[in-house]
Amino acid sequence: MSHREPYQRWLNAPQLTECQRQELASLSDEEARDRFYRTLSFGTAGLRGLMGMGLNRMNEYIVRQATDAFAQVILESGQAEKGICICYDCRINSRFFAEEAAHVMRCRGIPVWLFRDCRPTPQLSFAVRQFGAAAGINVTASHNPKEYNGFKVYGEGGAQLPTHMADKVAQKMALLDPLAPRPESDSLAPLTWLEEDFDQQYINAVLQCAIAPEHLAEDAFPIVYTPFHGVGGAIVPEVLRRAGLEHIVFVEEQMAPDGTFPTVISPNPEDPAGFALAVEYAKKHNIDFLVGTDPDSDRVGIVVRDKNGQYVPVSGNRTGSLLLHYILTAGREKGLLPEHPALVKTIVTSDLPRVIAEKNGCASFSTFTGFKYMAEKVAQLEQEGKYRYVLAYEESYGYMIGDHARDKDGVVGALLLCEMAAWYRSRGMTVLDGLEELWQTYGAYGEVTRSVMLPGEDGSVRMARIMEQLRQQPPTEWDGIPVESWVDYEPGRCYRGDTVTQLELQGSNVLEYRLATGEKLIVRPSGTEPKIKIYALMQGVTAEQADDRAAHCAKAAEDLLLRL
Repeated sequence: MSHREPYQRWLNAPQLTECQRQELASLSDEEARDRFYRTLSFGTAGLRGLMGMGLNRMNEYIVRQATDAFAQVILESGQAEKGICICYDCRINSRFFAEEAAHVMRCRGIPVWLFRDCRPTPQLSFAVRQFGAAAGINVTASHNPKEYNGFKVYGEGGAQLPTHMADKVAQKMALLDPLAPRPESDSLAPLTWLEEDFDQQYINAVLQCAIAPEHLAEDAFPIVYTPFHGVGGAIVPEVLRRAGLEHIVFVEEQMAPDGTFPTVISPNPEDPAGFALAVEYAKKHNIDFLVGTDPDSDRVGIVVRDKNGQYVPVSGNRTGSLLLHYILTAGREKGLLPEHPALVKTIVTSDLPRVIAEKNGCASFSTFTGFKYMAEKVAQLEQEGKYRYVLAYEESYGYMIGDHARDKDGVVGALLLCEMAAWYRSRGMTVLDGLEELWQTYGAYGEVTRSVMLPGEDGSVRMARIMEQLRQQPPTEWDGIPVESWVDYEPGRCYRGDTVTQLELQGSNVLEYRLATGEKLIVRPSGTEPKIKIYALMQGVTAEQADDRAAHCAKAAEDLLLRL
C-alpha cells in the first residue's frame, strides 16, 4: 500500500487538532513517505522514535494504540487485578503520553500506579517489584536526542517484557486502528499516585547495595555530578549524601529536568562532549572525578583526570571491568560476597571482565544485548540456586546491581562508582591507576564500537540486505586478520570450515567473527535506532595498541558494510 492512502486518512481525520493537521499538510511527499511507510515498530523494548504526526512517529494516537494492545495481553494473562506501574522521564510529551497510557489502562479495567513526577527508569522497575504489579510502562527515549520519545514495557518481576509477550503486543497492535476513538469508561479502574515517600523507599533499597561507603567520607573526597538535564538530579544527590559523600559539586545549568537539553547536543554519557560543562566545574574546583547519568538515569558514565591534568572519559567496557574488580575485591574484604558469585554480561562486551571474574572465583555468563536478556539470566540463576549474580552490565554504560530492580540502574551505578573511586584513593591510587593495574594483571584489552546509520524505509531494506549478504558470503578476514570461525546467532550456529556446531544461545540477528588471533568482531542491527553496530574486541601488549587494533578492524568492517 502506498504511503499516500494512510497519509490522506490521517490528514482528514476529524480527531486531529488544527495544529496536528497543519503539521501533516506542510510535509513534502518524501517526508510523508517516511512518516507513513510503516507503523512505528514494537520490539522487545517497546516503541522508540521521532515525535510527530504519522504512523512512524511517537504521538498520542500511537501511544494509545500500543497501550490498548498491551492491555489486551495483560487481560488475557489473567493478572489484570495486579495492576500496572507507569513512569516517565523529562522529555517533551512524556508526562502527556504517560497520562494517556494510564487512562487507556484504567478504561480497560487495569489499576494504575502513576508517578506524580518524572523519575528514573530503574525506579519503575523497582515499583513493579515492590507492588507485585503485572506490568510496567515507562515513557522515555533514554539518551536519544530531544526530538525522540519512547514507550518501554515491563513484565511481572520488573524486567523488560519477555520476547513472546512483546510479540503478542506487536501482533495485537497491528490489528488496532491508531485513529480509533479515545477509550472512555464510566467505571475507571483505581489510580494511585506515587509521591515523594516512594522515592525514599527506592533510595533505601539503593543504599542497601553499598559495599564500602565509609571511604566516601575520607579526606573530603569530592566529585562533580551532572544528570544532563534529566531525572537523576531528583534522586542521585540524596543517595550519595546519605551514603556519606559530603563534597558534591553540581553542574547547576544541567540539574533541573529539561527535555530540550539546552546545553548539550547529545544528552548521553557515552558522548565525551556532553561532559564539557562538568569538566569546566572540575577544573574550577580542582576535582579529579566526574559522574554523569543520562536523562532517564538508567545509564552512568565517568570522566577522570589523568597525570597530565587532562580529563578523559572511561569507556563503558572499562568502567564495568573496574566496577567488577571493586565488587569482588572490596566485597570479599567486607564479607559481602555470596558463596558462588556470578557476572552476567553481553556477547558484545569486552572479554576482560570474564577473565577478571574467572580468575577471582566468579562465574561468567553471556547473553544477547539488552537488559531484558540479562534479567532473564539473573532470574534463571536465582531459580537454579547455584550462583548469585553480583553485577550485570553491557558496554553501553548500563549496570545492574542488587535485587531492587531488574534493569540497568544509573543511580546505584553512580553510588558504586563513587565508592570505587574513593576506595582506590584510600589505597593511594586513582581510577586510572586501577585500570593500569587490571591490564598488567589480566592483559590489555581494547574495544571500539562504530555505527553505520541507515535511516528511513530505504535504510531498513538496506540493513536487511547487508545482514543477508554477510550470511551468504561470510568474510574470511577483517583488516588482514583471518577469520577462524563465525557465528550466526539467529539459528545459533557456529561455522568453522565445513563443521557446523549448534549453540545454546540463539534467536538474535547477530553475526560474530572469531579471529585467528583469539579476538572478535561482531555485527548487529540496533534494536532501537536505524543503524548497524560494529564491535571490535581486540587485545595488545598495551591498551593503546589494543585500541589501535580495534579501531583499524572496526574501520575495515565499516568500509565493507558501506560497500554492500
